[in-house]
This record gives sequence, C-alpha cells and structure tokens, in this order.
Amino acid sequence: MRIVRLAVMGAVAVAIGGAAYYYRDEVAQRLGLGASASAAEKAGASPAATAQPQGRRGRANPGGAVPVVVTTVTPKSMPILVEAVGTVQSISSVQLKTRVDSQIVKVNVAEGALVKEGDLLFELDARTLKAQLSQIEAQIRKDQAQLEQAKRDTLRAGDLLTKGAGTVVQRDTNFTTQKAAEAQLEADEAMRQNILTQISYTEIRAPVSGRIGSIPYKAGTTLRMSDNTATAVLATLNQVDPIFVQFAIPQVYLPDLRAAMAKGEVKVVAIVDDSRKQSGAMAFIENTVDPNTGTVTGKAKIANANEGLWPGQFVKAEIILGVEPNALAVPAAAVQLGPQGPYVFVIKDNNVAELRPVNISRTQAGESVIASGLKAGEQVVVDGQLRLVNGATVAIRPAQGETPPPAAPSAPQPAGAKPPTPPRG
Repeated sequence: MRIVRLAVMGAVAVAIGGAAYYYRDEVAQRLGLGASASAAEKAGASPAATAQPQGRRGRANPGGAVPVVVTTVTPKSMPILVEAVGTVQSISSVQLKTRVDSQIVKVNVAEGALVKEGDLLFELDARTLKAQLSQIEAQIRKDQAQLEQAKRDTLRAGDLLTKGAGTVVQRDTNFTTQKAAEAQLEADEAMRQNILTQISYTEIRAPVSGRIGSIPYKAGTTLRMSDNTATAVLATLNQVDPIFVQFAIPQVYLPDLRAAMAKGEVKVVAIVDDSRKQSGAMAFIENTVDPNTGTVTGKAKIANANEGLWPGQFVKAEIILGVEPNALAVPAAAVQLGPQGPYVFVIKDNNVAELRPVNISRTQAGESVIASGLKAGEQVVVDGQLRLVNGATVAIRPAQGETPPPAAPSAPQPAGAKPPTPPRG
C-alpha cells in the first residue's frame, strides 16, 4: 500500500510540474514578469548583457522598458569635508579640594548647578585662624612700639656721643637693637599675611564659570589637607561654554588642514543628530602624529551657551577645509560598484541606459562628488539600476512623493469607431 501511495503522489507531482512548464508563458504574463524564460532562451544572450562589466549579471528586459528614477547632474558648490568621530571635552575641569584642615560650615551650591566665576561654594570654619590673626596683630603693635623706642635710644646715644658724654659701643648697641626690632616687625607682618591667606582658603569659590558635579560632603564634615585620595574631592567643576570637541583625523589630511588654518579660520561642525548641530573653529593641532594609528589629534572650540554639547559625549565632527565651486555631485545611491570600479547609468536621448565608469572624488552628506566621467546636464539613474544593463531601454518615472507629469491627450476617435477591447485576464 505504501508503495502504491508513493507512486500516486509522484505521478501527481510530475503532472503539476509539466503543466507549470507548459503554461509558463501565460503565468509569466499574468505575474507581469515580461517575456517568458523560453523566449529568453530562444533569443540567446543579448548584446547588452555581453556589454556588462565582468562579474555583473544584469537581466535584459525585452518585454518592455525598465522603469527608473533619474536626476540631472548640475554644478553646485560643495564643501570639502573631513569627517571624524569627536569627543566633547571641557576646556577647564577643576577638582575642588580643601587647602586647610577645617570643618565645612555651609554649602552654598546645589549639585549640578551652573555657577559663575567667583561664586562662594563652600564655607569652612575659620574661628581658629581668626584668633591667630588677632594674636599676630597684637604682636605687630608690640613690635611697632619697641621699634619706636629703639629709634629714640639710637638717636639719644648719637647725641651723647657728639657731646662727649657717650660711647661708640653704646651707640652701636642701640642701633643694633633698632635693626632687630625692624626685622621682628617684618617677620610678624609676614606671619599676618600667611594667616590672612589661610583664612581666604576657608571660602572656596568657583575658579571658572561652569557646571558643578555631585557634592559628596555636607556641612559638618571634617576635611584634611593631607588627604590626597579621590574621595577628598569636594566637587568637580566643568567649564561648558565654550567647550572643546576633540577628534583624530588620518595623517593624509594634515597638510590640507594646516594649509586651510594658515589662510584663516577653519570651521568645524559638531553633529549630535540631524536636528542638533553646533559650529565652531579649529583651535589646536597636536604636534605629533600617533605612530600606532597614523592619526593626528585636533581640537575645535565651540560656543555652547545652550549646553547642547556635554562633556564626555560622542559626536560626529565635520571639518570644512574649503568649498569647491561648480562641483558635479550626484546622489550616492546613483553610484554602483563593479570589479572595474564605480560606475553610473547615464540616460541617453533615446531613453537608453549607458553604463559609464566614473571617478569619485569624495562622498559626503549622501552625495558623491564626481571627479571625471560625467558632464553637467546629463541624467543619471538613482533608482532601478538593479534591473538595468548597458543599452537597456528605460521608462523614466517620477520619484516617490513627486507628482507625475500629465499624460498627453489621446487622439480623437473617428465616428463610428469601436472602443478598444480591454486585454483579457
């Protein structure tokens, strides 16, 4: 039974395959595939197919013109761009630490706040230092009184020596006492300045304008100047306006970049996404090329008042070295790559596609700048190339979203003529 069942199933499969092969022409027409496979086999290889570059097996379409979308090559100004991956960096990043042993009395800033240069951020306990200041100021007043007395004694000793009532030793001793008093006063004045400086350290102010980070220590925390660990940082202040974007470019672009900077300001655009772009200028080129990567590091200075760029953020950097006038650019989708190099399909006057090799100067922003191979005014295919071969007939259709051109009015029918019979199927 099993053998009979398998035999019946095999016979049915053979019958279905034979019917499909016999009616393949009608099936192909109903599916809109153009000429049937048998017609293609009878016709043999077309001259257009033999004209294809080695490695591309295009499909001729003798059943009808290939629908394509085209664009006209038009000269226009194109910027000369170098693209790189950039990292946003603060121009100034300051770690705030204590410079005296003391205790936090008050925190005057919130975490993440935007501060200005000179703003008071932290207040430390300064009572001990202020007491020392009072002590040294009293010592200074004492030194001043002793100095005045030493000056009077020196003057008196000089008068007595002139009248023959004093001695030279007495005069010199008084003069030495005066100089010692002057030195003591200068030392105490220096001590006073030292204490005043330490008192200023009890007020921690913002050294630059920027955005402050997290604050792990609150009021009441005791701080030690000798603590050099990472946890001793009160907060980190990052300058965010302006800001740096650092990137690395291949060394082959270094001569062009230096030449552009010698002529003037080189524009750099930092791109976060299509809707967020900020521009600035080149500010720095590293003085050596990295031998491990063959790249050179550069930095651009960019205004960032809106804080659209954030330290540590990755962005796309476009360095504009100049502008090429009258450049021939086509959409990058129009350029195909074959074994012999890039090529495009150019539409001739009789709506025939011509395979044309081209040389690409650069590709940027979805457009390829053509160095040679095309002329202004020529039409190139931007959609539908996969069904084209050299010499194929095309039917130009509007791009998606465009309004098709109005159809030409049909010729008037003679009186009594019958309407055309619609195609069957």
